[in-house]
Amino acid sequence: MASLRVRIGVLGLTLVAGLATTPATAGAAGTPAASAPTVEEQRLDKDVPREILRRSGFDAVAAEFARKLDAARSPAEACRVVVREGSALWRRAVDRVQGRGPAGGDLSRDDDRPLYWARLAMTREVRTWQPEFALTEAQRAGLLDKLERTSRGQTAIRYPHGDGIRRVLLTGFDPFTLDRDIRISNPSGATALALDGTVIETADGPARVETAVFPVRWRDFADGAVERALRPHLPEVDLFTTVSQGRVGRFDVERTNGAWRGGFPDNENASSTGTVPVADPASQPQWTTTTLPYGAVTDAETGRFPVYDNTSVTEIPAGGTQPVVRPDGPTPGSAARAGGGGDYLSNEIAYRATLLRDRLGLGAVLPGGHVHTPVLQFGAGNTDPATGAVTDPEFVRNRLDIVAQVRSILVVATEAGDPTRTRG
Repeated sequence: MASLRVRIGVLGLTLVAGLATTPATAGAAGTPAASAPTVEEQRLDKDVPREILRRSGFDAVAAEFARKLDAARSPAEACRVVVREGSALWRRAVDRVQGRGPAGGDLSRDDDRPLYWARLAMTREVRTWQPEFALTEAQRAGLLDKLERTSRGQTAIRYPHGDGIRRVLLTGFDPFTLDRDIRISNPSGATALALDGTVIETADGPARVETAVFPVRWRDFADGAVERALRPHLPEVDLFTTVSQGRVGRFDVERTNGAWRGGFPDNENASSTGTVPVADPASQPQWTTTTLPYGAVTDAETGRFPVYDNTSVTEIPAGGTQPVVRPDGPTPGSAARAGGGGDYLSNEIAYRATLLRDRLGLGAVLPGGHVHTPVLQFGAGNTDPATGAVTDPEFVRNRLDIVAQVRSILVVATEAGDPTRTRG
């Protein structure tokens, strides 16, 4: 997810080709009316999402999901359908990226976008569904929540038992800034799909990587999505890193994270400005810091992109009123206005994950923090969103190189971590 350093109608209810749903039936008496599609879901009707779904074989996912949902005869049965199909979508996306099963089309397997657009097609089905039984607003919200969590891998994080293998947790993000260029892919999401469930070999032995993907929406973070997904797993892992898209042509290991939202619009075109909302705000620090072995990572040869130890922040100094950029980190008593990763959701997931690490009492023993990848760029001559292709050879090469370099960074960071750490 890019930080702010790299800021790069009528609701159409007819689904895209291949995503047609069963005609809605009248809802049961007393059932609240279905909601209109969200801003994110409305983008499904554009040509690019249709092409991405068709060329990956994910174009029939929502229609099949709608058929199974319509067959449900109670809220409990609908919940089982949502959990099963959401989990299946995540597994299908991981399998496609990792080369298992049919490609489903000519879109390169490393692409993260089929998962994003197929999930939105499924959430739109749930949001607009009119079952023949009573379904409360709270029950519909619960179905949407379960679909989000299962289709993002957040409920599928599993590590083997025993001490013979180390445990690594990595998170990525959805594509974003889609109104600027709807073709956008997010290399952090692609990395999560490529590495989920894989084993990396290190000098200290094998390490199992588990991953999850998060939405680019302020409201989900305010509702505690990050903490809910990560809290059960931080005590059992040996290293974690949140990953997002950052600056052009470089990786950054972000040294410091700030407790500030800068308001840049999210995927719903919503803004939020102010202190990052967390539980127990009275004990909330303005800053958190990485415990990743940034020196080892920046010194190693991990790939074609340079890797930097980014120490810059923006603060309001103690007693001051105006923001000041500090290249060497925050000063005592200052108020955060941007971490090293900016003031968008990339900074926020880093802040939340490292604050959770510290509140769990793991700050002294658990390596964890945030890595920004290079911006994923299309090839020369394919830079016009209005006329450009949804993919090209350089675009694919860039994504593959970024994913491979994140993997190499994980190897270095895992080797440099403390192999004697005792899990809680």
